Amino acid sequence: MGGKGSDSVLVVAVARRDQTALAELYRRHGGSLFCAALRVLSVRQLAEEVVQDIFVQLWRSPERFEPARGSLRAFLLAQCHGRAVDIVRSESARRRREESTAHRAEAHDVVEDEVLDFVVGEKLRQAVGTLCRAEREAITLAYFGGHSYVDVASLLGIPEGTAKSRIRSGLARLRVAVAEAGIDPLMSNAGSR
Repeated sequence: MGGKGSDSVLVVAVARRDQTALAELYRRHGGSLFCAALRVLSVRQLAEEVVQDIFVQLWRSPERFEPARGSLRAFLLAQCHGRAVDIVRSESARRRREESTAHRAEAHDVVEDEVLDFVVGEKLRQAVGTLCRAEREAITLAYFGGHSYVDVASLLGIPEGTAKSRIRSGLARLRVAVAEAGIDPLMSNAGSR
């Protein structure tokens, strides 16, 4: 049995639920379908699944093949190619959705960090505002200005011991004010993720 005519006879037998006829069609056309699917998909397992799907469709709906429109081989190859392209498109769309979701989550994290920084920063500014002017100046120069206590003493025109004392007492009061404001002194945005 070979050729277009015999394929049509086998499709009629498949319509009568002849499994031997289906096996013969698979033997004749399965390899070509597999190669076509593999060219599109580049993944052996997916190509095998496409070929299986095509023969399952032929088993379920053999009437879809119309011999007047062309050969069974051309019909099956068209079905196979269409199914493989659908898989590629579906995979590409899935990948785009995942990338978009990851990007939105990343953007959300950035906004959340900025809001947290603003809220903590505002509370910290309020806590620093509770210090007396001398302590606030010393701490601002040392911790926010990056100066050593020697530099602080020089900039404020005070003895080094006084600068140390103002920084130390200011930090003690700042710790209390920060705790009362509800700020966790160990909190950092990097550590909270």
